[in-house]
Amino acid sequence: MSSPSKRREMDLMKLMMSDYRVEMVNDGMQEFFVNFHGPNESLYQGGIWRVRVELPDAYPYKSPSIGFVNKIYHPNVDEMSGSVCLDIINQTWSPMFDLVNVFEVFLPQLLLYPNPSDPLNGEAAALMMRDRPAYEHKVKEYCQKYAKPEDVEASPGDKSSDEELSADEYDSSDEQLVGKPDP
Repeated sequence: MSSPSKRREMDLMKLMMSDYRVEMVNDGMQEFFVNFHGPNESLYQGGIWRVRVELPDAYPYKSPSIGFVNKIYHPNVDEMSGSVCLDIINQTWSPMFDLVNVFEVFLPQLLLYPNPSDPLNGEAAALMMRDRPAYEHKVKEYCQKYAKPEDVEASPGDKSSDEELSADEYDSSDEQLVGKPDP
């Protein structure tokens, strides 16, 4: 059996070689972001989310911590923190699973089959049970509002506060500063 650090390295490499965009935080392999697309044939199709992943020291024997960074409307995802309520991650995790399973199986299943009887977002769960068309409308509204590619790129934690302004944000032409010369 390989050591947890070797397994972490192997699982992370496997995830990076798949179709997911993975962005490391700092130099370690403990924390990173993954761009996750809503599954086809779901209300979330077309949406893209930035998912924060934290690997505990005991990974793969202890489950990763998973959270959506940009907002998503779902009974089993806390709207404010992005925390995910998913038994397979929170309670029944096994070292047989890896990071690719999280993004190719567990999260798509969560979005395809929400469980309103075990909610983290009580409002979404109640709406889903009480008025399915209104719930579906709100999910799609959130996707349009918060799950576009530019929302993933502009998510909190993406830029440091002391980062220089981009060319779009700062135009240093003299013309703009002093105005145009008189005719």
